[in-house]
Amino acid sequence: MLNKAAKPLVKLVDRYLPDPYIFVLLLTLVVLIAAVVAEHKTPLEVINYWGDGFWTLLSFSMQMLLVLVAGFMLASSPPIKKLLDAIAGFAKSAPQAIILVTLVSLAASWVNWGFGLVVGALFAKALARKVKVDYRLLVASAYSGFVVWHGGLAGSIPLTIATAGHFSEAQIGIIPTSDTIFASFNLLLVAILFVVMPLVNRFMLPEDKDSIYVDPSALDDKVSEPAVSALNPENVSECQPENRPADKLENSRLLGWSVGGAGLVYLGYYFWVQGGSLNLNLVNFLFLFLAILLHQTPRSLLTSLNEAIKGGAGIVIQFPFYAGIMAVMVQSGLAQSISEGFVAIASADSLPFWSFISAGIVNIFVPSGGGQWAVQAPIMLPAAQALGADVARVAMAVAWGDAWTNLIQPFWALPVLAIAGLKARDIMGFCLMQLMITGVIISIALSWF
Repeated sequence: MLNKAAKPLVKLVDRYLPDPYIFVLLLTLVVLIAAVVAEHKTPLEVINYWGDGFWTLLSFSMQMLLVLVAGFMLASSPPIKKLLDAIAGFAKSAPQAIILVTLVSLAASWVNWGFGLVVGALFAKALARKVKVDYRLLVASAYSGFVVWHGGLAGSIPLTIATAGHFSEAQIGIIPTSDTIFASFNLLLVAILFVVMPLVNRFMLPEDKDSIYVDPSALDDKVSEPAVSALNPENVSECQPENRPADKLENSRLLGWSVGGAGLVYLGYYFWVQGGSLNLNLVNFLFLFLAILLHQTPRSLLTSLNEAIKGGAGIVIQFPFYAGIMAVMVQSGLAQSISEGFVAIASADSLPFWSFISAGIVNIFVPSGGGQWAVQAPIMLPAAQALGADVARVAMAVAWGDAWTNLIQPFWALPVLAIAGLKARDIMGFCLMQLMITGVIISIALSWF
């Protein structure tokens, strides 16, 4: 049944969904016009909001680029390729591959969202080398695990309100993670998704005649040496490997092991001595220094980097546009108006549901958990207190709404698509079905559990 239901969605998305760059351009125009019409701002004011906010995600953009690059370099190292291939060997059929990649992605995303994005995409490629399976659904299944990230250990909203000094502390105090991440309703919801998502993905598996397969050899992370410069042909013989001291350094295992080992020593000290927690910077640090260590030589790492960086173009060009969109949504009051509209029709019992729905809509325009909480908290928290609703549950409803519509938000899919070598339209038809099913499940859980 799901296979038949997903088929028209896949065709619809394949035909009409543009490249994510076109999507963000259209989204920019929609938000600019909406801010003028709905919030009665002048066109010049709105353009100023947009321009002033355009570069505010530069740090985050670099983090996301490193998620892609460091993850690729790590995966292209011989030991990791062997490990992924070994785990992928447990799948003997297409249904088993879909279920396995979904479970691995869910588990990794629950630990940390950046970790989940990279691991899911890399594992999907490893499975595609072993099993004949529709590659689009395989990658969509890898991405689907991302839906649980905000209910997991790295959820930015529950961690924010559990941290002393957060911007709403005077209003709601400190809410421990035992009331949010580890609350019974949240753990039960995560557990249900761990059961339902693999089954949903498995039963969307197209028939053989409708499936799109990929040549396993095309998935090899081929790494080529850079060409020798011919600017000075008479010196070419002097530029061959191992003839210069510089070449010896580039091929030095001692140098790679020393620096890679130093990075791992720092991580050990950070986690076990300082008691540090996992975040995106630490995930990138771990991936990078493991890659340095496992590639052994600087030259091997750099040739891998040369291939990895090619997939980062979408991140570089699109993230500034999303920063501009976020600025317009916040500064014009458009995001607040959307949230207030849902709050106006809510009761104490229904507020978590409407918080979830409003967060899902706002997330299309403000694809940042922390940024979205800054927008919605000033509306949702007073409403929860005035209606006598459970503040912790309302906060988690916003968190789940943020994670939910990421399934159809190309912003977050870019690293996965770059690693997998697909376009957004290749997976979004399947993701749309995932969105509808998870939306029902999360709504029921937030309202009744």
